[in-house]
Amino acid sequence: MEIESYGVQERIQPSTEIERAAECIRALGYAVVDSGYTDSQIKEYVEAFERARKTYTNLFGYDLLKSTDEHYTIRCPLGYEARFLEIATNQNIVTLAKTLLNNSYIILNQQNGIINPPFGERYNQGFWHRDLPYQHNVFFRPLAINALFCIDDFTYDNGATKVLPSSHKQAAFPSDSFVEKQAVQVTARRGNFIVLDCMTYHSGGTNNTSFERRAINHVISVPFIRQQINLPQFLGSDFTQDRNVRQFLGYFLDTLNSPDEWLQARLRKFQCTKSTEEF
Repeated sequence: MEIESYGVQERIQPSTEIERAAECIRALGYAVVDSGYTDSQIKEYVEAFERARKTYTNLFGYDLLKSTDEHYTIRCPLGYEARFLEIATNQNIVTLAKTLLNNSYIILNQQNGIINPPFGERYNQGFWHRDLPYQHNVFFRPLAINALFCIDDFTYDNGATKVLPSSHKQAAFPSDSFVEKQAVQVTARRGNFIVLDCMTYHSGGTNNTSFERRAINHVISVPFIRQQINLPQFLGSDFTQDRNVRQFLGYFLDTLNSPDEWLQARLRKFQCTKSTEEF
């Protein structure tokens, strides 16, 4: 049933859950999106998260990670557990990103495992920030979105993400009194995504439970924004041969060093048959 109104000549009428999420993100800067994963799939991702954490910590050493305030972060976990590529390319999130960015050419700017420690301990995501940091701009449509995959339930007690609704429409960070009064804590079940316009100010909440709260964050952007980590170089040339996934991971974004390299790249582009298959 349509809500009654008068004097209204234009009305937004989303017909799918993705379109409804897009409407919320455009207006408020955030939405919760169902991943579509089964309980058994989510359990496998939980196990993969712990394997990636162990590999990452063994590789770099806990002392180094702690000294750089990185001991509650796993940078680029898909490089240690290929299963996380499935989450990065989740069809609901890819469709939502293309809808919001109004662009079929999108890339994975970054993927990070995030651990909110128990007992109220401080961690580096507990400060207010944008996921395009140091930017004080307002855009007509998003240049990037943040898709936070919940490994655990996000609750008020365990530090669910806090957002400042509609702050993506204001260049400056709001006043302290505004933040105190208007901040909203976004709860979600494990297996869901909390999706933000990357210009929406947000922070991790304080985890007052005795258990960690884990998540995998993704920033998906238009291709001219530099990746946090050069994924093609890190993952290697043989990580995947799927052309669409390679594009999503940034394999065609090399900075060319000379006019000759530019012309050779153009030649390869014109010789290549463009794939129309969507991932």
